[in-house]
Amino acid sequence: MSQTSVLVLVGSLRAASVNRQLAEAAVHAAPEGVSVSLYEGLGDVPFYNEDIDVPGSVPAAAQSLRDAVAAADALLLVTPEYNGTITAVLKNAIDWASRPYGSGAVKGKPVAIVSASISSNAAAWAHGDTVKAVGVAGGTVVEAAHARFGGIGERFGAAHPREDAEALTQLGATLHELVAAAGQRVDA
Repeated sequence: MSQTSVLVLVGSLRAASVNRQLAEAAVHAAPEGVSVSLYEGLGDVPFYNEDIDVPGSVPAAAQSLRDAVAAADALLLVTPEYNGTITAVLKNAIDWASRPYGSGAVKGKPVAIVSASISSNAAAWAHGDTVKAVGVAGGTVVEAAHARFGGIGERFGAAHPREDAEALTQLGATLHELVAAAGQRVDA
């Protein structure tokens, strides 16, 4: 069996973000035969604008994102909640990956969403908006693979999520479901 590749897009640009730490923990929770990598550079991708999305002159950072999404077998999106919704950086990444319309890099790609916030609602609104955006963009949302973390300030305030056995178990289960969906997609 070949290695399954999962690309992780983190909706927070802050270096010490707990959402980024959850993404890093997902790398450690990866099952055998699964390569999980964090995409670096979302902060360099310009806001989506059809005027600059022209074949042959797509901005390099946007093309790099598209290429990485296209090369992955599946996507794991990790989102905090900003003002009750998805972050602009993650929405922008989805927008770039969804184009050209009908054949973007995200089309048909299995996608799982992990959301986390300091509130007990575990970024439920951002999670729902991310599910909606991915679905409209053409991704295959893998509901069974989702994970949500609430109260992250208290839960992960003193330790990295990779030191939390329950978090690693949840992330491992998320990846297992996502990889299973990627296998079903490839076999279909």
